[in-house]
Amino acid sequence: MAETARQIADDLRSRITSGELDAGDRLPGEPALVTKYGVAKETARRALTLLVTEGLAVRKRGSGTYVRDFRPIRRVANRRLAQDGWGAGRSIWGADLGDRQLSVVDLKVSETAPPSQVARSLDLGEAESVIVRSRRFVVEGEPVQMATSYLPAELVRESAIAQPDTGPGGTYARLADLGLAPVRFTEELRARMPSPAESDLLALSEGTPVVEICRTAFTKEGRPIEVNQMLLDAGVYVLEYHLDS
Repeated sequence: MAETARQIADDLRSRITSGELDAGDRLPGEPALVTKYGVAKETARRALTLLVTEGLAVRKRGSGTYVRDFRPIRRVANRRLAQDGWGAGRSIWGADLGDRQLSVVDLKVSETAPPSQVARSLDLGEAESVIVRSRRFVVEGEPVQMATSYLPAELVRESAIAQPDTGPGGTYARLADLGLAPVRFTEELRARMPSPAESDLLALSEGTPVVEICRTAFTKEGRPIEVNQMLLDAGVYVLEYHLDS
């Protein structure tokens, strides 16, 4: 009986996780899978696409499909947002990456009118503007996330938040300097397929979804002080949350 695409992907995945197929190794091509499993070429293609979508494999045009040579990023929201990190001048990315190399590219800072949803989240009046910080994050040469932060311009335009380099501890440390330290956060997550432009910016393989996260930061008085809209390559992230009962 012919194997399904999911069963073939399960077989290949077990060979990857066991170490039989190592990072950078070429996976069996469609003709080899057709012969081995007795399936149609389209079924073989779907099996390989499943592994690409999971972030375990990458396609190289004209060459084949290879085991991805990249360690997943474990994003522990509780740990990365802890005040003892950014409050001590450390990047919140340090909680995710340790000593792995991080680059910030395409950084743009501007003042503009907020999108309507952001204005509602920040409780802004009709004539109020926001400082916008947009950037793309690259880890070990791979783009992994895009992010755009919105903060009330009236409160932060005279601070380093309105400059490209916010200094040690980043935006949250500068908010603390202004007496606006964030002490509570909410995050809304949604998985979806990316637009063509998003796929290009994150260098996504065909069929790879993204995780959209919208985080709102609040001061101890309950004032919303930042909205951060993030787009993550779902294939390279593990999202971990620690919840007390």
